[in-house]
Amino acid sequence: MITFLTAVSGIAWTIVYITAIRIGFAQHTYALPVMALALNIAWESIYSVWGVATDPGLQAYVNVVWALADLVIVYTFLRFGRRELPPFVTRGLFSCWAIGVFATAYVVQWAFVVEFGYAQAARYTAFLQNLLMSVLFIAMFVGRRGARGQSMTIAIAKWIGTLAPTIVFGVHEDSAFILTLGVLCSVVDLGCIWLLAQARHDPARFETGVSAGKSRPAVAQPLLHRGCST
Repeated sequence: MITFLTAVSGIAWTIVYITAIRIGFAQHTYALPVMALALNIAWESIYSVWGVATDPGLQAYVNVVWALADLVIVYTFLRFGRRELPPFVTRGLFSCWAIGVFATAYVVQWAFVVEFGYAQAARYTAFLQNLLMSVLFIAMFVGRRGARGQSMTIAIAKWIGTLAPTIVFGVHEDSAFILTLGVLCSVVDLGCIWLLAQARHDPARFETGVSAGKSRPAVAQPLLHRGCST
């Protein structure tokens, strides 16, 4: 059962990465939130090396595949990411920001290793950054005012890819911490799936702030008189 759930998670997240790569090149953007992407590449590079060296099982080689896929997504961020930022962000500022984000991710991952050891740090950071990614997907949807750079395939595969290890570590191994984070991930992931479904049904609603063909009535604002406070 554990091997099956590990395989389900590996396949689901591989679908996430492949779809993110395809969308990134097709839409000239990056399809994973940058902070989550930085934490992902740091996690996968650290724990794939550690896993292959100490316990070369299925998960270790899955981590290697994920790390290679994430490298391509990092490339899409470096190539197209500056377009998502305001015009005052120069190439130099973008480079400094990118270096800072990815360096910070590695420092955070190593801090967890030092504090908890490889095995526990791998689990704790995986679910913490997974929850962060779930929240940032919604933030990216709001920031881009729609589903550009995202897809229902990514959202559903991410949800399944997180739910499977939640059952393994949260339920089977009875970890209240991981179970709590996993449940929160599912709640936010399902919220993201709902948003994407709404955007597919009525994309103009998110692009303009109102439903297609409808106008929102003006709301009268209260008057503030000089010398008075509310």
